Amino acid sequence: MHTNEIPDQQYTLTWSRGRGEVGFLPRSDGSRLRYFTAGTGPPLVLLHTVRTQLDYFQRVIPALWDDFTVYALDLPGMGWSDIAPGARYGEAELRGAVVEFVTALDLRDVTLAGESMGGALAVLASIELTDRVSNVIAFNPYDYPGGLERGNWLARLIGTGVRLPGSGPIFAGLENRLILKGVLAGGFADHHALPTDFLAELRRSGRRRGYPRVNRAIMRILPGLIDAKSRYAQVTTPVTLVYSERDWSRPADREQVARLLGVRALTVPGVGHFSALERPTEMVRIIRQSTGRPAIP
Repeated sequence: MHTNEIPDQQYTLTWSRGRGEVGFLPRSDGSRLRYFTAGTGPPLVLLHTVRTQLDYFQRVIPALWDDFTVYALDLPGMGWSDIAPGARYGEAELRGAVVEFVTALDLRDVTLAGESMGGALAVLASIELTDRVSNVIAFNPYDYPGGLERGNWLARLIGTGVRLPGSGPIFAGLENRLILKGVLAGGFADHHALPTDFLAELRRSGRRRGYPRVNRAIMRILPGLIDAKSRYAQVTTPVTLVYSERDWSRPADREQVARLLGVRALTVPGVGHFSALERPTEMVRIIRQSTGRPAIP
């Protein structure tokens, strides 16, 4: 087991200004999920994007913790959650981790909200959590062909290379700060919206032993999320579907998801795929509105 080797939780507790706490949920396979929790009120569970971690929501959580008990988790193997030898990181495994998290903490009347991969997982996990989840908010769900590779040429190069059967592990091990910054830049309309300290933290967690294998598995998860999209029609929990105007998804992708869910999608103008960092005030507004909370003056 490649357990969490982080000496402290300084980064998370810096942006949270010491509020809240970091915990580790033991799982049935012996690994642990790292999570952050803060606030009071009904539970709000936040699910992060491809190649990030719970700190992705650092600009959103402080604006919500006075009205919700916020939980943000590192999905299996990502961030500072344990890397289990031989573990799989497909759609079923990540969805199962979300279900296990909500169930193990005995959360009820939950709002599941996520962006990108986290948005798709929120929708899919709600099918198994109908007695516990009261709202789903999916921002830019990652469930269409191409995904990350639609961002820019570097994302296409790295994304394609990582998935190759022979040389994929080599490409996965090439990641450094410049490459990661360049790949993530394809998800922003405003490239200055990516915090430099967050980028450094992503590289710190990404240097863990065994992480390149996790990274490669996550880069190969897209076909599973595309296949799982057919199950959206089984969702009975109310869903708010949100797309950034400059998300990687295309109009036909968005229309298909809206049709499967039986909803009308909202659009956030002038924003790229990573809206929690680029337009956090809008994400906060939508979460509050979707859960019946008054608007912030």
